[in-house]
Amino acid sequence: MTVRVRFAPSPTGYLQVGNARIALINWLHARAHGGTFVLRLDDTDAARSDETYTAAIRADLDWVGLHWDEEVRQADRLDRYTAAAERLREAGWLYPCYETPDELADKRRAQEARGKPPVYDRAALNLSAAERARLEGEGRRPHWRFKLAPETVAWTDRITGEQTFQAGSVSDPVLIREDGRPLYTLTSVVDDLELGITDVVRGADHLANTAAQIQLFRALGGEPPRFAHLSLMTDAEGRKLSKREADLSLQSLREREGIEGMALNSYLAKLGTPDPIDAHPDLDALVAGFDLGRFGRAAPKFDWDELLRLNARVLQLLPVEAVAERLRALGVRRVDAAFWQAVRGNLGRLSDAKTWDAVCHDPLDPWIEEPDFLAEAAAHLPPEPWDDTTWKTWTDAVKAATGRKGAKLFKPLRKALTGREHGPPMNALLPLIGHDTAAARLHGWTA
Repeated sequence: MTVRVRFAPSPTGYLQVGNARIALINWLHARAHGGTFVLRLDDTDAARSDETYTAAIRADLDWVGLHWDEEVRQADRLDRYTAAAERLREAGWLYPCYETPDELADKRRAQEARGKPPVYDRAALNLSAAERARLEGEGRRPHWRFKLAPETVAWTDRITGEQTFQAGSVSDPVLIREDGRPLYTLTSVVDDLELGITDVVRGADHLANTAAQIQLFRALGGEPPRFAHLSLMTDAEGRKLSKREADLSLQSLREREGIEGMALNSYLAKLGTPDPIDAHPDLDALVAGFDLGRFGRAAPKFDWDELLRLNARVLQLLPVEAVAERLRALGVRRVDAAFWQAVRGNLGRLSDAKTWDAVCHDPLDPWIEEPDFLAEAAAHLPPEPWDDTTWKTWTDAVKAATGRKGAKLFKPLRKALTGREHGPPMNALLPLIGHDTAAARLHGWTA
């Protein structure tokens, strides 16, 4: 069986890290089996769907490299849902209900007061044709429920294991709203059937929907796909991730926080498994050996600090060609292998490169603590051209002339030349600063 998976966001908001994890694991599962990754835009809610969010979803997936093989929009498939609903009606699986939201809420409260589960009582099944006509004459329009079969539904979830469901423990799901709009349970099943989806990999918050959907697959004449339900991420304290935090959106991670797409991929691909989380420069390394069965049932904790550490490590793995265009967009003046190899080990975010570009090219006030020693050191600066051996040649000469060694030799020189105590290796940074600027800074001149 050729693996076909789908990622099905609604274009009613920006993708969050939880969405990214679902998308990534679907993509990796498809690629690991030579399969197909379908982007399905669940845009049947015309009032809330927005093309701005559709464009953002595509941009976010491009950013993390999750390129899709097919794209489907549910708004283009409304006739398919209408046809499926009609088949269900004809077969007796769909029945009309006329209760208002307030009336349904009253029923639930009454059931809970009696210690019973708030399950729909199927009162609409007892309505006569005359009663339905009267209600519609009053202006009521029905919503349509799927009549669950009185059976036990069992399936093996690829992450949560054996699952069983007894009909009657939940309400018959609503498939069609009063305004005629099809809802997720129906549209998702119709699409999965007609698009040939073999594996549904989604969040554990959908686990409760699965039994009803399995019955719906069979009522429509098909067999359900394989299911895998991933535990939802929590914050570091084990609380549900809150969407009110703007920095959880992929757009914010990319544009405001400076996170690399592969840092996020490297993190999310192993989060929730017993495998070590390592930095990878591309997706191929994550596809190799990917196994959906490695994900556990426990809710994984999203650790922002760990993501930042991965971000720094990913930058260290990237060649200059992978970042050159972005460095230029940041205003970095020297974009070549020498600059990148010098600074990448000291970057938490790519934008930090601007700091070292400024150290190399902008005037700075030197950090002068021992002017006599620094003046002596300036006198031993070798002539250019300089390369990565110049620092050792120079400091060896200063050491011989002054008797200094270790931190007493190197720290005053770094402070004067860069205005900082720490930073990239000086053997790589010194040739970028250049002879005249180095001499001026050692003398305490702004340069």
